Amino acid sequence: MIEKKKFHTIEELQRLQYFATKCSCDVGLHSLDGSIIVDAKSYIGIYALNFKEPILVVSESSEFFDMIEGIGETLE
Repeated sequence: MIEKKKFHTIEELQRLQYFATKCSCDVGLHSLDGSIIVDAKSYIGIYALNFKEPILVVSESSEFFDMIEGIGETLE
């Protein structure tokens, strides 16, 4: 599954990373152009992305997407 999301605060990113660490599946964060791909479980890795732009959240876990439903803004 892939969701396009926009995050507005550091707290939202911290909550996303927390839930990613609780997920047994891989969770990736991708720039829209695909030039940057990071592991959402890596606290330092998530800061490689430009969060002024929307990002793609990628995981096979529907439960993970349920956990992050209220975090950030889901786009298209």
